[in-house]
Amino acid sequence: MLRTIDQATIQRLTRNEADMAFKKRVQTIFEWIDLSDERMILDCACGRGFYLKMIRTVSQCKLFGLELDPEVLPKTKRNIAQLDNITLTQANIYHQPFEDNSFDAVILSEILEHVDDDVRGLKEVKRVLKPGGVAAITVPNANYPFWWDPINKTLETFFHTHIQYGPLAGIWANHVRLYTPERLRQAALDAGLIVEEERAFTHYSFPFIHNLVYGLGKEALEAGLLPANMAKAADRTTFDENDGNLLNPINLGLAVFNWFDRPNVISEPAGRSTVNLCIKVRKPLE
Repeated sequence: MLRTIDQATIQRLTRNEADMAFKKRVQTIFEWIDLSDERMILDCACGRGFYLKMIRTVSQCKLFGLELDPEVLPKTKRNIAQLDNITLTQANIYHQPFEDNSFDAVILSEILEHVDDDVRGLKEVKRVLKPGGVAAITVPNANYPFWWDPINKTLETFFHTHIQYGPLAGIWANHVRLYTPERLRQAALDAGLIVEEERAFTHYSFPFIHNLVYGLGKEALEAGLLPANMAKAADRTTFDENDGNLLNPINLGLAVFNWFDRPNVISEPAGRSTVNLCIKVRKPLE
């Protein structure tokens, strides 16, 4: 039986989250992937280990994290240092050091937009999945809302260009591409995977939220520029240490962002501008 996580738990795990789309990515992944304790799950690529920590909070499944960036891995290790049964490996998506048919599920959250050959990457994911195994994939939507990243939306609309690097990069930060639903679906099919479900979410947002959260907030947090109480409220990994006091400017900001997020639903109508596209795929039974 598929083990899913209740909404109250997801809300607790994401209580410090200023990126409203990330909150729905967590919900989607927790809905699509079986977190039963006997499962083997790969986070590819795991980044700073946020999904690994959240999953370990609710499940004793065997976790693996794959990450290529040598500057990120030390941060990952710090974030999951107190957690057991998690294996970190430095490698890229094309050459995964795992045997065929190893994993019950693979998480690919905000990864494919960074790789040159997404179909090749997905074929390698298919290889390491067990027959019948599931991959939960999230990517940025090419049809993103204006207020999420007004700078790039204006540049794309009037000048057919965008900012790809630096603090103003917004939704295009270090990305090879953004996706349409058709492009994402075709990449999965070309890799030999079965598409089971698709969704898109986060239409309404606080203006310039991507730049505020990642261009300013993330940089200030990682540079140690925030006072201790503000840092605890801004850090994804310290969700149980934030008292929620609205006198804390970070908590007040979170309350405002959550207010703007209220009309959003977990799956918006087709064609509507959203921050994310998500697709659930399965490896065919062999």
